Amino acid sequence: MTERFNCFYCRDDLHGKKYVNKDEKRVCVRCFDKHCANTCTECRRPIGTESKELHHKGRYWHSDCFRCAKCYKSLAGEPFSAKDDKILCGKCSAREDSPRCHGCYKPIPPGSQNVEYKNNVWHEDCFTCYQCKQPIHSQSFLTKGENIYCSPCHEKKFAKHCVHCKQAITSGGVTYQDQPWHSKCFVCHSCRKPLAGSSFTSQDERVYCVECYKSCVAKKCGGCQNPITGFGKGTNVVNYEGSSWHDYCFNCKKCSLSLANKRFVAKGDALYCPDCAQKM
Repeated sequence: MTERFNCFYCRDDLHGKKYVNKDEKRVCVRCFDKHCANTCTECRRPIGTESKELHHKGRYWHSDCFRCAKCYKSLAGEPFSAKDDKILCGKCSAREDSPRCHGCYKPIPPGSQNVEYKNNVWHEDCFTCYQCKQPIHSQSFLTKGENIYCSPCHEKKFAKHCVHCKQAITSGGVTYQDQPWHSKCFVCHSCRKPLAGSSFTSQDERVYCVECYKSCVAKKCGGCQNPITGFGKGTNVVNYEGSSWHDYCFNCKKCSLSLANKRFVAKGDALYCPDCAQKM
């Protein structure tokens, strides 16, 4: 007796017909597509006997549907990788794993020029000055808050400017009467000696070193004829009839009694206490 040669599902005779062995069962093409075919992960249609099937870790694809999830390049016969259930070509996989530029947020491919600063990374051309928008490249730069500036833009926008020369003060400097100066610009009006770190005084909005103030500006004491500078001994001054004295020099000409804050008598260019004036 001849063995039956029928489709497992529809029982049709398979002699002379195309069929598929599925789990040791003979199945006609029509029943295979209906009952046995795997579903394509991409297009969700059955993968029939007329299609080439590809599979990876329990998932199945038509060969035409097996494409990179990013660039849609066909991966049939090509190297690929899987990440988070996505199939990627080698190039897209490298991009997926690459850090993102802090400027344009696009991937930075391995081996490309980039800049790293404070745990962030940029394409070299994306690392730009916040003010002028030019790439910084190998220039020095400074920051203000979270913004990055090339040195010229930072100076122009934030640096103090010297009262004398109007140029930016990039380091050091002197503050006098709440105004900034370069140390080299803060000099004696008379001898041009730098005054930073030295004693000085001012007259008519000009600054002088001690020596120049004594010799060129300070009034001479009517008693000792030395300059009245306000430095050291005798900081108090007595003014009378357009002349000035150190308070310790403002004395009676006869008895040398100090006349500061006391009554006195003037006779010619001389000053006397009242007692000495009566005896004359």
